[in-house]
Amino acid sequence: MTDSTVKPSLIIRQYNSLTPYEDRFLEMKALTEQRDENTPDELWILQHHDVLTQGQAGKPEHILMASSIPVVQTDRGGQVTWHGPGQLVAYFMFDLNRLGWNVRTLVSYAENLMIELVKKYGIEAYAKPDAPGVYVNERKIGSLGFKIRKGRSYHGLALNIDCDLSGFHTINPCGYAGLEMVRVQDLVENYPKFENLCVDMIATLQNSGYFKEVRVEQR
Repeated sequence: MTDSTVKPSLIIRQYNSLTPYEDRFLEMKALTEQRDENTPDELWILQHHDVLTQGQAGKPEHILMASSIPVVQTDRGGQVTWHGPGQLVAYFMFDLNRLGWNVRTLVSYAENLMIELVKKYGIEAYAKPDAPGVYVNERKIGSLGFKIRKGRSYHGLALNIDCDLSGFHTINPCGYAGLEMVRVQDLVENYPKFENLCVDMIATLQNSGYFKEVRVEQR
């Protein structure tokens, strides 16, 4: 944890309607390029329109069939994944050097954040050392992928709440053939919706101790 005298501020943006992937990708990339040592960290919580995103290591053969879902080439780590309505996406624009984090710290923080979010609703999820993300009974409920530039992160995590899983059926999710995806909806009666999990995530960040102040902006 950072020393109390150098804790950064955090701005959380919560988007309350669907937002285009490409717009947010270009915006977080620009923010990372332009920020300096005094720029507050930001975390964006949102849902995208249907999209397949291909990571830097992405191989075309992991897109198994043509579909109407657009494919966007991006610069995060990892392979192809799907985003869309009913999936909570959180993007981390964090200055890792200022926080005293390395990449492993960031990945573990994102994984543990998802684990704690679903644990509140009785779901026992876990991370795997050899396959980034969060799993329940070997089915993947949460994915992640980051880009680090000059010690600062962007991109983030995606947690399946009540999305249509058919988009995942057109790909090898994260490059794993036959990987089964699961949603919060499949595991809990009267499951929490996107808005509930936003409240939970914001509270967790406010109580984390990493930030001197947390400001929430509704978009």
